[in-house]
Amino acid sequence: MLGQWTGASVESDDGKPDPEMWTPVDVPGRPSAFKGADAVAYRTEFEDPRPEDHTRAVLELYGLFAHARIWLNDDLVGTHDAYFRPFRHSFEPAETNELVVECRAPQDRFGGVYATDAMPEIHRVPGIWWDASIETYPEPFISELDVRPRAVDDEQAAIDVRAVVETAEPIDDRMTFSLRPEGEFQSRGMMDRAQVQAGAGERTVVTHTIDVHDPSLWYPRGHGPQHRYSVRAKLDGFTTSVTTGLCSIERGDDSLLVNGERVPGRGFNLQTATPADVKRAVDANATVVRLHAHAPRQAVYEAADEAGLLVWQDLPLTGPGGFSVSRGQEVAKHLLWTFDKHPSLAAFSVHDDPVDLFPSALGSGFLDRLRMRWRTHRASYDRGPAETLAESLPDDRPVFPVVGSVGIDPDAAAIYPGWDYGTVDSTDWVLDHYDVGDVVAEFGAGALGLGELTNTSGFDQGKHASHVADADDTQASQRYQARVVSEIAETLRLRDTALFTAFALRDTGDAGMGVMERNGTEKDAYQALTDAFEPVQAFLAEPTPGATSELTVVNDTPEPVEGIVKWVAGDLEGDTEMALDAHSRETLGTLTIPDDANGISLMVALYEENEEGDMVEQRAVGNDYYI
Repeated sequence: MLGQWTGASVESDDGKPDPEMWTPVDVPGRPSAFKGADAVAYRTEFEDPRPEDHTRAVLELYGLFAHARIWLNDDLVGTHDAYFRPFRHSFEPAETNELVVECRAPQDRFGGVYATDAMPEIHRVPGIWWDASIETYPEPFISELDVRPRAVDDEQAAIDVRAVVETAEPIDDRMTFSLRPEGEFQSRGMMDRAQVQAGAGERTVVTHTIDVHDPSLWYPRGHGPQHRYSVRAKLDGFTTSVTTGLCSIERGDDSLLVNGERVPGRGFNLQTATPADVKRAVDANATVVRLHAHAPRQAVYEAADEAGLLVWQDLPLTGPGGFSVSRGQEVAKHLLWTFDKHPSLAAFSVHDDPVDLFPSALGSGFLDRLRMRWRTHRASYDRGPAETLAESLPDDRPVFPVVGSVGIDPDAAAIYPGWDYGTVDSTDWVLDHYDVGDVVAEFGAGALGLGELTNTSGFDQGKHASHVADADDTQASQRYQARVVSEIAETLRLRDTALFTAFALRDTGDAGMGVMERNGTEKDAYQALTDAFEPVQAFLAEPTPGATSELTVVNDTPEPVEGIVKWVAGDLEGDTEMALDAHSRETLGTLTIPDDANGISLMVALYEENEEGDMVEQRAVGNDYYI
């Protein structure tokens, strides 16, 4: 319904933008012509889109980054400063209409990762990133419908509903709310009514709570079904709906508890989340993804709901420096009303990377360890604002006020042995010396991709060169990254760490911390983490030639498993039987690795009983160590 768009870089002031020249652009999007601009105006014209039986039109702009002002037919009709929540404006169109939208770069600390040089300039262009549309309606109609579920247990739950009603004529009616199962599962439906009263031309908000008896709960994949419900609101023939799900998530002593059941948390940081990233994470055996200092479009959460993948949501706040708590509370409120309907929303964090203790890499020698101790000892950070802001987030999900480096007592630690400091073999020392705890928000190392290195956003070439002898050797670079991430992930699993996420799934530039390139091409580290994240997997504590290493099998599933573990190391090979209870681990013995071994391969073959009572192989997973 909207016409051709034009855009122009502008100087922001109090009035409607009026540049000398407009350039044709594609909207939605991030026009490359405006890279580096602080403010960009977008303009389009459109005819009255209403059919004869519709009286109102609703403009929706989605992904307005970061601060926006919107003019319709020369009238300033709204401002907006939460790019992840749509801007909506109801109006009566003229025969011909002009729409002008001015988007400005972040003017506060809440641009998140998009306000840092970890993102290429094209990702930071102020604009209408995700959608621009107009819908038409008869009156009265429901212009917005938000829901926030509150799961109590498997016998009783509740869903808070907020509906915005717009009407041309006075109304004194009842709105009908209904709850129906989505898909093929059987569950008890509900129907409630709420009073609606409004004068002619008014916009009113109706709130209601739906009590859900005997709810069918949503579970992470591998732990149960992903049941979801459709919440429908009907008023005078107009109907709209929202999909949601019911589950309870809390932080247990040694894991996340979803509906009271233990769910090990292992996965990836996403820097620019897409629905395709959800599938990539699931394919790599992740149970959780962390949305690193940004919020995504709804399609990402919808994909996570369907896949049964937990989502750890950051506020868009990262890097050193103070911030406005009141502004953060506004952002948190918008986050909740936008995403809290999704059962996959599992945790929140507030301030990411508030200090930078390691601008350059430290080695592993005695003096470098002294330097690391000195830096971490002198590090300081005022936790008060982050903790105050954390209180604005719901207490029915785990909340981590501070995510950051060891040395500042973070609630979720960022550890980078083998990248920021030391070698990957320093992992146990870091975890023990700094009492990291059971939540690790970040770990990893950078690596080259297959293409030319022209865009270095998110890639520290100095740290890379300090660990990879030939910094231009893609194979050596990716092999090093794979070793770092797999050894840290294995160490965390052997320590029964409750929640940990590698940084990151995909690069933002031509190289980076991603275990995939920005286009989704796998680096060596992707398969290494896929193996390390296998729910049932065998690990060696010390996979080095000449060492005698414990062989441990971990079962992170809710079911007992039986099978055989096989190994090959040089001329040595063998196997042993295993039988593990749900959520357990067992050391099966030790292996003495030959001095001349250049690699070690483990394989776990899982068996189950068939209808005839015979044990047959169900599946096999491997774990390879390159020396």
